[in-house]
Amino acid sequence: MSEPKHRIRALHTGSTLTVYQAYPPEIGIPAARDGRFPAAWKRDRMTWIKPSFLWMMYRSGWGTKEGQTTVLAVEISRPGFDWALRNACLSHYAPSVHADRASWKRELRQAPARVQWDPERDLHLNPLPFRSLQLGLTGEAARRYADEWTVSVRDVTPLAHRVHAAVREGDMDAAAALLPEETEYPAVAVAVAAGVLPA
Repeated sequence: MSEPKHRIRALHTGSTLTVYQAYPPEIGIPAARDGRFPAAWKRDRMTWIKPSFLWMMYRSGWGTKEGQTTVLAVEISRPGFDWALRNACLSHYAPSVHADRASWKRELRQAPARVQWDPERDLHLNPLPFRSLQLGLTGEAARRYADEWTVSVRDVTPLAHRVHAAVREGDMDAAAALLPEETEYPAVAVAVAAGVLPA
């Protein structure tokens, strides 16, 4: 069976879902140490969360890009994630979803979250023919993410480096075995209803 073009895949439990972000050490290290984002984390700016570990590896260069050397796994509450989806707007205009460009732009300005679909990545960080979710949080959503939804924060930079080392050595089985187990997130109906995941 072929993979659907749009599907939310994530490491999740009955009550939480894990997303990934990468920060400079001055943000990432205290966040992982304290299990919450420090005061220096700007709650008035848009922040992007990614349920795909490999997409985060692509974005951060396996945790080597400047300003992205501390990779965090942030476990958040499923009700929080679902709230963000319900209140999200697509980051691009879609005629099948929006009445016209003007209404999309209005919605985009007002929405506390936005959805973007980017090509998922393989272990070599090459694009795959299906998409991975990125969720941008701003305003109320960013504040809730940092101060209400976050359950735990872990530094997974060592894991990123171990997976990358296995890939460099050509041991793809070992690399794949290290990856977080990302399966279909069951609240797809939430995303469909919100118009941010095609039915």
